[in-house]
Amino acid sequence: MRDKVTGARRWVVKIGSALLTADGRGLDRAAMAVWVKQMVALREQGVELVLVSSGAVAAGMSRLGWSARPSAMHELQAAAAIGQMVLIQAWESSFAEHARHTAQILLTHDDLSDRKRYLNARSTLRTLVQLDVVPVINENDTVVTDEIRFGDNDTLAALVANLVEADLLVILTDRDGMYDADPRHNPGAALINEARADDPALDAVAGGVGGALGRGGMQTKLRAARLAARSGAHTVIAGGAIEQVLVRLRAGEQLGTLLAPERGLLAARKQWLAGHLQTRGTLVLDAGAVKALTKDRKSLLPVGVKVVQGSFRRGEMVVCVDLEGREVARGLANYSALEAQKIIGQPSDAIQRLLGYVDEPELVHRDNLVLV
Repeated sequence: MRDKVTGARRWVVKIGSALLTADGRGLDRAAMAVWVKQMVALREQGVELVLVSSGAVAAGMSRLGWSARPSAMHELQAAAAIGQMVLIQAWESSFAEHARHTAQILLTHDDLSDRKRYLNARSTLRTLVQLDVVPVINENDTVVTDEIRFGDNDTLAALVANLVEADLLVILTDRDGMYDADPRHNPGAALINEARADDPALDAVAGGVGGALGRGGMQTKLRAARLAARSGAHTVIAGGAIEQVLVRLRAGEQLGTLLAPERGLLAARKQWLAGHLQTRGTLVLDAGAVKALTKDRKSLLPVGVKVVQGSFRRGEMVVCVDLEGREVARGLANYSALEAQKIIGQPSDAIQRLLGYVDEPELVHRDNLVLV
């Protein structure tokens, strides 16, 4: 299965608080520089990267001289606000040494559960990656509540992997991977090299909770791998302190624990789309558009749509039918019903003139469309 790592085109890399802050002694800029150098090497090999970085609260605690993670919400949020400035400046300066640009993205779980905001975030991230910019993502701990109390960046990283349709999620932690027993209490514990993410036997060995600084543990990393697997992504849980860990993973070395999805990337996404039972509208297509979807496997452009029926918002499921009313596909609309009414029958380069803006040139992108 390691060929899935070497062949992965888009990676989401998550680095935890314990690694980033040297267990609470402030941001470990030397370690960050090492990871950045590796990520730059991956970019030069053609790997698209999105970085999910913990450490804001921990960095803020260090700046404030706090040795223990506070329990009061307002203190956590204050630490996050202070630490986020320190954290993003450190990443930006480190990448700048290699003439690479970064972008800060702060997300909450609400951003990824609301379909319109989900699509907006996806479009922004795709654009940044295309511009050869490394997005640095963290939870918006300063304004959220439940995320600080119950959330973790392992889960956020998995949702980001779903969001950007990543091939691989790499979770760097202070342990070398998942073991078949707790290595802190059992010196004979063996590293699990590869497993299926949905293997129920893994629950018994995940155990344990996070450290004093982080909110996660191996249980959250296993859960993250299972979330990432929903869109077909593989997950590697590996030690961030392993020398050249990212480069060596790319080269195919058996480092850490590789957790594989039940089905492949495309199959998983199509399964997810097909599972949307509730549709919000119907698009009636001309013969050319039907051929483009069914024979040529292309996206649905506005020019091929004759009629828009129903009321739907951007990101909601619509049914595509031919002129006789036979369903040929269903997918997620890039425009609302009102917007679609204005642009159907028109070429994509007319969208700007008709709407005053362009979100996507397609009405339904082929990645968000499943044939029936």
